[in-house]
Amino acid sequence: MFRPRSPRVSRPAAFPRRRLAGLPPLALLAALALAPTLSGCGEEEARDAAVLSAPADEAASAAASGRPIGRVSGETAEEYADAAVDAFDAEADMAPVGGEALQQIDAPLALNENAPAAEPTSGPAPAAGALAGVAAMKAETRALRARGATEQARPAERLEESLVERQTDRLERERLSDFSREQYAPIPENRFLSARDTPLSTFAVDVDTASYANVRRFLKNGQLPPPGAVRIEELVNYFRYDYEPPPAEGDGDGEPRPFAVHAEVAACPWAPDHRLVRIGLKGREMEADARPLCNLVFLLDVSGSMNSDDKLGLVKQAMTLLTQQLGENDTVSIVVYAGASGLALPPTGGDDPQAILDALDNLAAGGSTNGGEGIELAYRVARENFIQGGVNRVILCTDGDFNVGVTDDSSLVAMVEEKAKAGVSLTVLGFGTGNYQDAKMEQLADKGDGNYGYIDDLREARKMLVEQLTGTLVTIAKDVKIQADFNPAAVTSYRLIGYENRKMAAEDFRDDAKDAGEIGAGHAVTALYEVVPAGSGEAAPETPQSKYQTPGEPTEAAVNSGELLTVNLRYKAPDATKEDPATEFSVPVPDSMGAFEDASEDYRFAAAVAAFGMLLRGSEHSGTAKFGDAAAWAEAARGEDPHGYREEFVGLAEQAARLSDR
Repeated sequence: MFRPRSPRVSRPAAFPRRRLAGLPPLALLAALALAPTLSGCGEEEARDAAVLSAPADEAASAAASGRPIGRVSGETAEEYADAAVDAFDAEADMAPVGGEALQQIDAPLALNENAPAAEPTSGPAPAAGALAGVAAMKAETRALRARGATEQARPAERLEESLVERQTDRLERERLSDFSREQYAPIPENRFLSARDTPLSTFAVDVDTASYANVRRFLKNGQLPPPGAVRIEELVNYFRYDYEPPPAEGDGDGEPRPFAVHAEVAACPWAPDHRLVRIGLKGREMEADARPLCNLVFLLDVSGSMNSDDKLGLVKQAMTLLTQQLGENDTVSIVVYAGASGLALPPTGGDDPQAILDALDNLAAGGSTNGGEGIELAYRVARENFIQGGVNRVILCTDGDFNVGVTDDSSLVAMVEEKAKAGVSLTVLGFGTGNYQDAKMEQLADKGDGNYGYIDDLREARKMLVEQLTGTLVTIAKDVKIQADFNPAAVTSYRLIGYENRKMAAEDFRDDAKDAGEIGAGHAVTALYEVVPAGSGEAAPETPQSKYQTPGEPTEAAVNSGELLTVNLRYKAPDATKEDPATEFSVPVPDSMGAFEDASEDYRFAAAVAAFGMLLRGSEHSGTAKFGDAAAWAEAARGEDPHGYREEFVGLAEQAARLSDR
């Protein structure tokens, strides 16, 4: 059934009721729904859409015989189309046109009073979804008209079958390309900062990868993603890099560290006079048989919005994969929620996997979405079965479209943040298209001391829940913060690429009560800085000077060390409380002055992914980079690629080049 999505508008008093009465119901719904969009496309497009929207049997016989198509007015097919055009025009007078109509999607509430509100999908994605559908209707209608003129002898039954097939195909394409209800938070891009005036850059680590899989979904669907869907750090961190893990026995100055730190510097490929600094963290590896016991609660959204194969169907497959990886002493509970929540499976040992699989198989979707109630119940079940020293985690699978109960983002985030204090972490796995609520789910995972992924196919589920299972489930360090201290004698200015929603104030680095990011077993974290070296001739961003003080003089270390920066790191053990002190250590980073072509494969591949992300975001800092460059740099740095993820990236960069002018 055709379901109009555009905002409801009132009908002018002078609208001709006779013609309304003569329109078949499906055509009338199409006219009312598409008027705001089609009003910017001209009369011909509106007429084409009206004819294509008529019931297939009526349109087929009318096209073949030329008989009247209106049920009351006795109008011919052409007059019928003209009536629909009048309907479109009348409704359009009362509604915004073109892209403005697409902006009438309510944005979710801000996460706090000072945070910007999340933005609806904008730009190429929704415009392509709506207007490309109009173009397709126009092309198909013209083809049908031409075919009807040349094949009038063709039996009406065969023409009817052809029309039904084309209408079905068109509606399916519209369904797959309808991203108008998806929500993404705006991302103000990091700017260049003066190393003399602002030498400290502080942020929390991020191991989420949801943005990459979501961007892949857009590109495979033939659309560029909206800028808010592109978090560059998540694109870069999607890939495995060959960083050495920390030594098991430590480095001689204390207890073994949970992660090692690596740095590399070379020329920036999109701005050759600049440097690109790569900072890499590698978490301690853990064999599957050394994994702590798990107390897992599958929190599954079974509301009506999940009723499709790429949502609840894929959730069942993903959770089946995870269940097959569990040991006999692990425990799984299943909590489901729709209009209300309930316990679909009480705590069940991993030695009875069939009971878990049967419970998953019995799930069906229907009803509204009371996510808040489901979260409450899931955490209660997790606490009742808490394993001291084990993995206690809620795994939320949803499209994020909560619409009853606690629905506003700030309340949901506060609830999860409070629950995390009890030692239960949260993994958020997003599913589906059309109403996907990315902004909400990214914040829930962040405040729930967990991680966030987007599952667009079974291959992605296998990556997160089989290949990287210990990293997904087992936290080896929490509240991990990075503070880069730039040397003003060597650096004029710098810019952190990505991590916009992970930035922290400089004074928060040693405030151990401040929440930061988590690192899982075997996880790699990569951060990139673009640096303008001293002596390049480029001026630093101008910072107003205080009336009462002047900037401090460079220290001896600044002048004589040969270092671009020092990377300071701070972290806590996984079971530490907010009151427990953190551990801190530092790694100096000299300027190697190397060429980009001579850098490691991992370095060059990460740079290619970052350039790709900047181009998708429309960054003013992408320099000379084009999508073709990103594809070429990545292709030259593919290296070992056992699962084909890097090869896939090259294809996505080439697809982006075809879809854009960059």
